[in-house]
Amino acid sequence: MTARISEYRLDGIYRQRQDGFFMQRVKLAAGVISASQARAVATAATRFGQGTIHLTSRGSMEIHWLKEADLPELKNFLATVGLTSRGACGGAVRGVTCSSQGAAGFPALESMACRLHRHFTANPRFERLPKKFKIGIEADTVSRRHLIQDVGLVLAASEPSATSYDLYLAGGLGREPQPGFLFEAGVVENRIIPLIEAIARVYAAHTPAGKRLKHLIREIGEHEFRHLVALEPTATEELPPVTGLPENLVPCSETTRIVARVPAGELSSDQLTGLAGFADSFGGGILMVTADQDIAFHVSTVLDPAETEAALKLAGFGESRVTFRVCPGSHQCLVGLTPTRDVAATVIAAMGPLARSLRWAISGCPNSCTQPQLADFGIVSSSLVKDDQGQRSPRFDLYRLGSEGLGNIVDCSLTLNGLCDRVREIG
Repeated sequence: MTARISEYRLDGIYRQRQDGFFMQRVKLAAGVISASQARAVATAATRFGQGTIHLTSRGSMEIHWLKEADLPELKNFLATVGLTSRGACGGAVRGVTCSSQGAAGFPALESMACRLHRHFTANPRFERLPKKFKIGIEADTVSRRHLIQDVGLVLAASEPSATSYDLYLAGGLGREPQPGFLFEAGVVENRIIPLIEAIARVYAAHTPAGKRLKHLIREIGEHEFRHLVALEPTATEELPPVTGLPENLVPCSETTRIVARVPAGELSSDQLTGLAGFADSFGGGILMVTADQDIAFHVSTVLDPAETEAALKLAGFGESRVTFRVCPGSHQCLVGLTPTRDVAATVIAAMGPLARSLRWAISGCPNSCTQPQLADFGIVSSSLVKDDQGQRSPRFDLYRLGSEGLGNIVDCSLTLNGLCDRVREIG
């Protein structure tokens, strides 16, 4: 292939730790995917990879163990069912996330997420950005995920003639966590896309390569950034109202939300195919990848709950599990410092009843892809330390979520045994 490996990123492709293998990320607006699309992902994972799918904390799906020669065919195969990976990695507008899939206002959120997804995906004006540009849309501020996005949208009012959002800016995690700030309250829906365009153009014009929006705010200050955005022609533009049939796919009226817990976000192709069948029978043909790396459904209230529960068990997902977000870590990721699935299993084994009832997350490196600063307790693999014999062992930072903002470090540079001791103390 003639393309440089670095150029694959805009098509949602990263190299794996294992030489000669690649990962393909699939963008899903608000985490929503149809049963037929899910079957296609399962087929692709078997045909081109090793039959496994990873669910991310941003509502995407990843297929690992891909060979370079198969990447063009895989892209075309996914496109036949309307799936795209453009901008899922690299300096582009990433997938539009939503952790409010169970909220009453989710139809409006899903529709807005789809519009954002369509507008920014493969839009050459918003590719080749200095670094990734993340958008999240939420029903409220409870999850705090609006604080970690480059642009975080929180539903402020939802009326047929006046839907509006509070718009937060410049959040991010990684090595320098920074909560976003409220840029403008009550932005009417038809101003959202033009305003984000203005923000992204200022970001692209004034930020060095490799830096997020939060770094620009630190450099020039909030006041100057607001001034630059105000100079952009689209900053106050309002698009014509969207008319026509509803855009949301998820059935929300007279439904109840149920969740299939997926350990470490790792699914086999057969399991995903089984969940697609469950969606066809009970969930209106729609699945949702959740922020906790599970699969959720909206099931009609007229269906027998016992039958629904039995069907989910038959698909292999009836067991209750600890909520524990896990990235691929050193199992597959080039920058992973620790085998995260193994560490998570060790930590779970050390948990008492109280700890098992909490939400956990582990990141295999300081990039914090699993959002450990938004879990009740988050674990970051912070470093590898050599001992006297030259052997390297991991160290972990432990975060705890407080009453507001992002979680704070409560313990630094713990060994795995020390981490497990702290977990036992939680109860």
